[in-house]
Amino acid sequence: MDSLFAALDNGAEKAPPASGATVPVLMPVALDQTYDYLLPPGVEVVPGCFVLVPFGPQSRIGIVWDEPRGIQKPVDPKKLKALTTRLDAPPLPIISLRFAEWIAKYTLAPLGMVARMMMSAQEAFEPAKPRFGVAIVDGAPQPAKMTAPRAKALEIASDGLVRAKSELAHLAGCSTGVIDGLVAAGTLVEVAIPERGFARPDPRFAVTDFTDDQMRGVETLRSAVDGGNFSATLLDGVTGSGKTEVYFEAAARTLEAGHLVLIMLPEIALTSQFLDRFQRRFGVKPVEWHSAVSPAERGRIWKGVARGDVRCVVGARSALFLPFPELGLIIIDEEHDQGYKQDDRVHYQARDMCVVRGNLGKFPVVLASATPSIETYVNAITQRYRHVILPGRFSGVEMPDVSAIDMRREAPDKGKWLAPRLVEAMTETFAKGRQSLLFLNRRGYAPLTLCRSCGHRIECPQCSAWLVEHRFKKRLNCHHCGFSLSLPEKCPKCAAPDSLVACGPGVERVAEEVAERFPQARLALLSSDLIPGLTEMRDMIHKIERSEIDIIIGTQIVAKGHNFPDLALVGVVDGDLGLAHGADPRAGERTFQLLHQVTGRAGRTHFVGKGLVQTHLPEHPVIKAIVAGDREAFLNYEIKTRQTGVLPPYGRLAAIVVSARDKELAERTARDLRRHAPSSDKITVLGPAEAPIAVVRGRYRWRLLVRAPKDMDIQGYLRAWEAALPKFKGDVRISLDIDPYNFL
Repeated sequence: MDSLFAALDNGAEKAPPASGATVPVLMPVALDQTYDYLLPPGVEVVPGCFVLVPFGPQSRIGIVWDEPRGIQKPVDPKKLKALTTRLDAPPLPIISLRFAEWIAKYTLAPLGMVARMMMSAQEAFEPAKPRFGVAIVDGAPQPAKMTAPRAKALEIASDGLVRAKSELAHLAGCSTGVIDGLVAAGTLVEVAIPERGFARPDPRFAVTDFTDDQMRGVETLRSAVDGGNFSATLLDGVTGSGKTEVYFEAAARTLEAGHLVLIMLPEIALTSQFLDRFQRRFGVKPVEWHSAVSPAERGRIWKGVARGDVRCVVGARSALFLPFPELGLIIIDEEHDQGYKQDDRVHYQARDMCVVRGNLGKFPVVLASATPSIETYVNAITQRYRHVILPGRFSGVEMPDVSAIDMRREAPDKGKWLAPRLVEAMTETFAKGRQSLLFLNRRGYAPLTLCRSCGHRIECPQCSAWLVEHRFKKRLNCHHCGFSLSLPEKCPKCAAPDSLVACGPGVERVAEEVAERFPQARLALLSSDLIPGLTEMRDMIHKIERSEIDIIIGTQIVAKGHNFPDLALVGVVDGDLGLAHGADPRAGERTFQLLHQVTGRAGRTHFVGKGLVQTHLPEHPVIKAIVAGDREAFLNYEIKTRQTGVLPPYGRLAAIVVSARDKELAERTARDLRRHAPSSDKITVLGPAEAPIAVVRGRYRWRLLVRAPKDMDIQGYLRAWEAALPKFKGDVRISLDIDPYNFL
C-alpha cells in the first residue's frame, strides 16, 4: 500500500529540559495524549526515557515524549504534579517514538497502547535483582562424609564456574540438599552470579557454497545492504531452495557494517532447526524473543538490545517493538504467514510494519517465502519491491509429485478417514524405512459431539461454537474462549447414557486410526494442545530429524519451515477445510499457501517426494494449482479475483466489530453505528450483519466492513465517522481493524 512508503521526519534530539520545566509524558494506557509533569530538581530526562509519575491514585511508568501529543487542555501550573523519578532503564531511541506515532495513526489505535507494546519486558524497568549461586572454594578440604552425589557435584564445580544451586544439582543428578550440605561443610561458597553477556555473531565464521541462482540472490541482497538506504526485496524461492542461507549473507554484511539485525519468524518457538543453522553460519546462536522466554530473560534482552549489546534478534512479531538503536536490516521469513497479524488491542500486520520501520530507518527489508502473500507478490511484479527468484531446490531434487484423491470416488472405509490410496502409499513408505506425514488443520479428536438419542449438539455456553473433543485429555474444549469441561457420561439434555458420539476427525482421531493400521510404526502427534512446552516440542522435532519417528500427524505447525530429511510422503486429510469459509476473501490464498508449504516438506534432500491431497473439490482452482504445481496459475486467478472485488492490494478494507453482553443492544448499536456513516461515492459500508461466530465469551457480535479504493484515505473517513457518533451507553465495545485478516 502506498501509505507504507510515506517519508516521515525522524525528528532531532533536543537539549534536556531544565529543573522546574514541564515535560510531556505518555502513559501506556488506551489514551492518545501526553500529560505535562513538572521536572523536580536533580532529575534529568531526555525524550524516550522512562519515568515514574503519579497518575490518578497510582504511581505508574510513563515515557517522556519529545513533543506534546493530543488535545492539550489548559492546566493551572499550580495544579501540575511533579514526576517522581527517572528509572534506570535505557531510553527508547527517537525513531521508536516516530514508529509508535506512525502505527497509531495508521491503525487508529491509541498511541498509549502502541507504546505499551514497546514496554513488553516489565523486568527491564525494575531494579536489578542479584542472583546467587555456588562456587568451589580453592584449597578447601573435602568434607568428612563423602558420598557419590557429593563427589559428582564437586567434580563438576571444580571448573571454578559459578552456578545456581538448582543447576549444579541437576548436572550432578542429586538434590539441592546435597549442595546445601557442601556449602555447610565449607567446600562450596555462595557468591553472586555475574551477569551474562551476549555472544556476538561472527559474520566470517563460515563460508557457504552457493549455486549460481543463489549467488545472484546473495549479490542482490548484499548490494541492498551496501546501499545504505531503504529498499524492500522479495526473496522468492521454492521450498528447500536455500532462502535462509541466502539471506544470512545479507545479515553478515549488516553485522560487518556495525548494525543490528532483526530476523522475524512466525513460529520462533518451534524453529530449533533455524537456530542450529544460524550457529553453523555465525558461530553462536542468536538471541531469541518470543512468549516462551522467561520474564527475567526478557528484561535482560530488552536492555541488551537498547544498549546495542545484542547484535541479532530472532523473534516473533513482538520483537519489532524492541528498542533497536541502530537497526540495519529486517528479514521477514515466511512473510505470508498469518501469524504476523495481531488481532487484539492494537490490530497490526507485522510484515507491513517491518516495511514501515525500514523506511523510517532508511535500511533494507527482506521478505522471504515460497508462497508470497498477494500483496507482496504484486509489489514485486510492479517493481515496487526488488524480486529475487530461486527456482530450484538446493539439493537439485525435483519438487514433490502431488496428486488429488477425489473423496467422492475413493471414499475411506466406513468409520475411517484415510482413503485407500493414501493408506497404500503410507504402507509402501513405511516398508522403505522412510517417513510419512499426515496433515489436518483441526485440533483435538472430533470437532463435534452429539447425542444419538435426541440429536443434541454440545456447544460452548459462552460462544456460538461447538465444543471440540480432546480424547487424550478426556475433555471438551472451546477454541475461542478456552471454556473446558470433562467428557460427560450422559447427554446433558436428555440424560441418555452412552449416547454421545464424536463426529468428524481431528488430528487425535487420525492418530488413533494410524495406530490401528500401523501398530509397528513409531508415531508423533504434533499439536499445540498436546505438547506442554517449548522444550518438549523441540525434543520431538529433533526425534523426527533423527528418523526416530516413522509417521507424523500434525496441524499447521508441521508446515512451518521444518526440514525432515527422510520425509517421503505427505498426506493432506482434508484439503477443502480452509475453503469452507465463504465469508473470508483470503480463504483461497491461505489454503494454497498451507497446502503448498506442507506438501513441500516431502523429498527435500535425496529423493523425490510425494503428496496426496484428499478432497471433495478436485476441480477447485486452488486444488488444481496445488496438484499441477502451478503457483503462477493460482496467483493470476487470485489477483484477478481481488481486482474484480476491489480487495487488497487493489482496494482497502477496515472491519468494525460491535459486541455487547445483551443481544439486542449489540444489534441496535451496530445499526445505529451504520446510520452515522458518512456518505461517500467511493467508500462502501457493508453490514451490519451478525458475525459468523455470533457469540464469543458471552458477548454478541455484529460486523461491518468498510471497503475503499486503494487511493482513498480510509483512516480519514473512519475518523470523520467517529467524530459524528453519539455516546453509546451500556456494555458496548467497538473494535476497529485496518487491513483485517480475520472475518469470523
